[in-house]
Amino acid sequence: MKANITKIISDILKVNNFSGSILVTENENVLVETSFGYANRSEKLKNDTSTRYGIASGSKLLTAIAVCQLVENGKLSFGTKLSDCLKVDFPHFDKDITVHHLLTHTSGISDYCDEELMEDFEELWAEFPMYNLRRLSGFLPLFLDKRMKLKMGERFHYNNAGYILLGLVIEEASELTFTDYIQTFIFNKLEMKNSGYFDLDALPQNTAIGYIDLPDGTWKTNIYSIPAKGGSDGGAFITVGDMTKLWNALMNYSILSEKHTKLLLNPHVNVEKDVHYYGYGVWIKKNQTSVEKYHVMGYDPGVCFHSSYYPQASISIVVCSNQSDGAFDLVKVLEEELISNQLDS
Repeated sequence: MKANITKIISDILKVNNFSGSILVTENENVLVETSFGYANRSEKLKNDTSTRYGIASGSKLLTAIAVCQLVENGKLSFGTKLSDCLKVDFPHFDKDITVHHLLTHTSGISDYCDEELMEDFEELWAEFPMYNLRRLSGFLPLFLDKRMKLKMGERFHYNNAGYILLGLVIEEASELTFTDYIQTFIFNKLEMKNSGYFDLDALPQNTAIGYIDLPDGTWKTNIYSIPAKGGSDGGAFITVGDMTKLWNALMNYSILSEKHTKLLLNPHVNVEKDVHYYGYGVWIKKNQTSVEKYHVMGYDPGVCFHSSYYPQASISIVVCSNQSDGAFDLVKVLEEELISNQLDS
């Protein structure tokens, strides 16, 4: 099987100049572990499976886990109202918005980066310099005075601003900065030793620089294209091995209790045609009888990340890239080869 998968990956790379790392495990046994391209193109430093990659919105799972931990410890509830747990006045927000609404993207608030309206994430930084965004409070001017986009609970609307608010809720409830909370209660607890939230202008050793390939064949880094430091809506750095640890911890109930893990992984809101759902910080694909996969993904300029866990097969797939695309195609082919064949056998 390994030889066949390696050939499939090589065939994909002939048409997709992929830069990044891939780790596939089954029952925690490694099936595929490989890397391609450069973490630093100028210095010709190659990516390897210990390279740290930005994962953009894949980080929302970390935020959701943190919220569930605080609920489990009695410091919050999913029904806690935003107006009761944040010392910030939102003049146009519905006063009954809860933590649950924010976790499931059903609050109805306007986003600072509305993916239904905005095609280019870099457009934001013409008005709000990205180098100022190093704390969650710095994001508030981007959406503080906006009016509601939808009625609370009306429908799913993917919303980065909602997860910024969740990060502020975590800070208020824990009396820690968001990044310190995640470091202490997730990364350290699970011995995810290579993961963290890093400033783009002070990246630690063995961290991949994000690259944006331009139509004329040249490239630039993403240092002026995303916030200077990630937060609760996205921007953590992680290795493929650390992401696998996170999936295993969730499935083994070692980061949350069984009760709160099941709440996090519950398909709370339908996103598309009774097939695709959203839990708390995680996407869920179902068939008529069971869950096919849980998955997280993140896409920013110079960042492409996709990771899935398939409960029926006990397989996890992690694909991290320091380019703007490529991860999705690899995951799709790996799914077809690994998951379909395994379940059919």
